[in-house]
Amino acid sequence: MEKSEKQVLQVAKEVVIKFIEVGRISPSNFGQNFDVIYKDIMRTITGQTAGDGSREAELAERADAE
Repeated sequence: MEKSEKQVLQVAKEVVIKFIEVGRISPSNFGQNFDVIYKDIMRTITGQTAGDGSREAELAERADAE
């Protein structure tokens, strides 16, 4: 894992912890939210989307699943 990936992971972890503390994220939806937060931070820092799809494609998939 590269240094930038470790930094993104750490920031995403801290953001998720804050969201859990204020009740915006629960254990039941942790995985779904962490993935989106991680990818958004990765894109912000590097200018590239982590993973295969774009953010819009991910949101469309989530909307279809709900």
